[in-house]
Amino acid sequence: MSKLKTLTIVAAIAAIAGGSYLKWGSTPKAEGSAPAAGAKDQKPARPVSVSLVSVQQKDFPVTITANGVVSSPNMVDIRPQVTSTITKVHIKEGQFVKAGDLLFSFDSRADEVNLAKAQAQLDKDLATLADNQRQLTRSKELVARKFVAQSAVDTAQAQLDAQTAVVASDKAAVAAAKVALSYQRIVAPSSGRTGIVGVYPGSLVQPGSAALVTITQMDPITVTFPLPQRHLSAALQSLQRSDSYVYASLPDNGGKFKGKLKFVDNVVDASSGTVKVKAEFENKEMKLWPGAYVNVDFSVQTLKDALVVPREAVIVNPKGSAVYIAGAEGKAELKPVQVVTSLQNDAVITGIEAGARVVVDGKQNLRPGSLIKERSAESKDGKDKSGAKDGSKEAKEAKDAKPAPAGSASASAASAS
Repeated sequence: MSKLKTLTIVAAIAAIAGGSYLKWGSTPKAEGSAPAAGAKDQKPARPVSVSLVSVQQKDFPVTITANGVVSSPNMVDIRPQVTSTITKVHIKEGQFVKAGDLLFSFDSRADEVNLAKAQAQLDKDLATLADNQRQLTRSKELVARKFVAQSAVDTAQAQLDAQTAVVASDKAAVAAAKVALSYQRIVAPSSGRTGIVGVYPGSLVQPGSAALVTITQMDPITVTFPLPQRHLSAALQSLQRSDSYVYASLPDNGGKFKGKLKFVDNVVDASSGTVKVKAEFENKEMKLWPGAYVNVDFSVQTLKDALVVPREAVIVNPKGSAVYIAGAEGKAELKPVQVVTSLQNDAVITGIEAGARVVVDGKQNLRPGSLIKERSAESKDGKDKSGAKDGSKEAKEAKDAKPAPAGSASASAASAS
């Protein structure tokens, strides 16, 4: 009984070992032979479809962008110089006035009376002066005839001189009365647009009170913005050049305006490292409004014969910046470059030659040494029609080709053996 049990166990172990051998030992041959068979059908690498652009060599303006504030070059607050009552307001809110236009009239009756009084006193003293002149003339005639002593002439001369001084004082009093009377009317000191008028006929005004109205110059107008300290020397040079311009853009496509740099402040703000500058713009359409925020583009200098490529052609990696160019035999070459500056969609670089063809679209599929194919004009949108067609065909073939089951491979190997 024990011998039979032992033989049964040995037979079971042998059967298990044989099955394991057939399953695991024969599989490597089938798998090992598969690559050899597939090696004959392996196709060469397909070129990557890319768009190429030539490196341009041209003058490139170095432009800085800043946030500016529109400001008026001349803004005047109109205030009274005397205490009086307004009799008439000659302007309306938002009206454009010229220098010398009458704005307000005050109650001037008291000053008119004072002027008349001073004028009357002047007329009286002028009459006395004329009489003193006649007295001096007669005294001189009498002295010549030896009817009176010389002292009479001296006395007449002294009276004439004193009366002349009195007349001069009267004239000064008349001038002072005219000045006081002029304070009873206010005229525009400059041209511009009036703001809110805060008084009405009958309002009492006095020195030190709130402004009656504000006149703001609107054309031309200025934009104030901060300039980094490193561009200070270039800004000072641009003041002397005629080809340096400043562009101001209103948000929400409100318009773009061209102006000239007019002023650079005489001190650099130590806290921000910037200096305030002003640019002047024509504002005939009144689109630039004092206090409004604008986006400023200022061309500080121009790089001569710079190498310019599209900004999207530059690849930034941990080692720096680089671009793919079309090398010999239609292969992609990765060239390290340095970005000098950039503006909108263009970048100025160094490290390649003018005329080289750089890859713009499709660079994400490239590796150094990859075959490339330039897209046609019809497929510049980033889709290669032929490539998409071939790719779909290959995808269909790959989908239809199903891998053989492991059991079939092992069966074939077993029958072959």
